[in-house]
Amino acid sequence: MNPSPALQTAIQQKLTAHFSFAEKINFSAVGGGSINNTYCISFGSQSVFCKINSATKFPQLFAKEKSGLELIQKQGIIKTPCVIDHFEHENQQVLLLEWIVEGERTESFWKSFGQQLAALHQQSLGSFGLEEDNYMGSVPQSNRIHQDWISFFTNERLQPMTRRCFDKNLLTKNHLQAFENLQQKLTGIFEKENPSLLHGDLCSGNFMCNRSGEPVLIDPAVYYGHRSVDLAMTTMFGGFRQPFYEAYNYHYPLPKNYEEQWAICNFYPLLIHLYLFGSSYLPQIERTLRVFA
Repeated sequence: MNPSPALQTAIQQKLTAHFSFAEKINFSAVGGGSINNTYCISFGSQSVFCKINSATKFPQLFAKEKSGLELIQKQGIIKTPCVIDHFEHENQQVLLLEWIVEGERTESFWKSFGQQLAALHQQSLGSFGLEEDNYMGSVPQSNRIHQDWISFFTNERLQPMTRRCFDKNLLTKNHLQAFENLQQKLTGIFEKENPSLLHGDLCSGNFMCNRSGEPVLIDPAVYYGHRSVDLAMTTMFGGFRQPFYEAYNYHYPLPKNYEEQWAICNFYPLLIHLYLFGSSYLPQIERTLRVFA
């Protein structure tokens, strides 16, 4: 279903101001929006990607996404879609982005992706977190500043999500105790590293390959954290191609126990999936808890 006539008019006015054209815009619904309504807007020979959602149900969702895209883009390392506009109209929020034409994911693409992510992860600040909170998908996430990774991961990631899942009767008190036991072991698993600028939600659906064969990051949940967060997420739904990992490791060598780190970092997205989609994700959480807790 297309946006309301009033919202279409508001979008038309924004695009006309940016691109200086006279013709009427055309909306075509496209996939890729699990919580958003998503469209290809075409006018003349140009296209724009449009995301629409409730401004009251997910306050500032697109404002945070805009900030994340622009923070990554500002590093000049890996591409993101250019933000054309972001605005609210009649309790709806709209994000207008550059339309990315998909290219072929060759071995060269995967090598470039690994190299560029390694370079992004070497962009650092002196603390973990971010100056503003944002979202992981549709779930608000706190980015309150901490001086060490274990404190940030425990207080801003594991504890809030285990509590949300417990309150929804998706975890038991025994699960909470197992997570508390796990937290006591984290200092022996994560060596001290500088905070890395993270995409934050680097699953297989949150990047693209443009027609020039270059990686393009989309749908970020950015903050400064441990680089294993991004790398772990790449394995959530089957993993990326091997040249990606080889290139990353060449440019920013992985620790010897990276598999342990990745398994622990994936508790966070698994808890979010448990919270959003229900108990089908609980067995995987329980298997990993038995290994560490």
